[in-house]
Amino acid sequence: MSVEREKRIAAEAAAELVGSGMTVGLGTGSTVAYLLPALARRELSIRCVATSPRTEQAARELGIQVEPFGGFDRLDIAIDGADQIAPDGWLVKGGGAAHTREKIVAAAADRFVVIADSSKPVDALRPPVPLELLEYGLATTLRRLADVRRRDVPRSPDGGVIADYHGEIGDPVRLAADLAGTPGLVEHGLFPPDLVATILVGRGDSVERRDLA
Repeated sequence: MSVEREKRIAAEAAAELVGSGMTVGLGTGSTVAYLLPALARRELSIRCVATSPRTEQAARELGIQVEPFGGFDRLDIAIDGADQIAPDGWLVKGGGAAHTREKIVAAAADRFVVIADSSKPVDALRPPVPLELLEYGLATTLRRLADVRRRDVPRSPDGGVIADYHGEIGDPVRLAADLAGTPGLVEHGLFPPDLVATILVGRGDSVERRDLA
């Protein structure tokens, strides 16, 4: 069974969790690309925020109402993909360089739903871990961070420099704290299980659902 089909069925299952009147956070990436048309087909009355300009543009082209995030203090649901999903619910996100916005949106949602194909669950998280860094003092920030390489990609939607941590992950709780405590680091791509409500993984012709909250 193709990875693209697994992405599509996971995204379509997530779209069924959205009801009229909801405020919805839309993630970024190849799996979310299947979510947007699935939502549009349902013709729901929803208000959305997008985690990247490309998601916003794609949603608007499908007739989905997207608004600035400044108009919301919470969201009913957020739906996004993941690069890696550990057995305990830790995620690595940020392959698309939007992880700062994605984490803000996930934290604002009453229910954060992760959608993925069967290649994304892993036995243990492995590098790289995406990072967003301030341009200001960048050389000193990189010096403080061991095993970090700047990524040759455009900046984040908010102008941050994108890099990746390539060292050992070990305990993600400890690494997340160490990274978050580094001056000049805007955000990292380690998402803790307490952010996640539901994980939907496409496997063959079916969707495996796991509820964490």
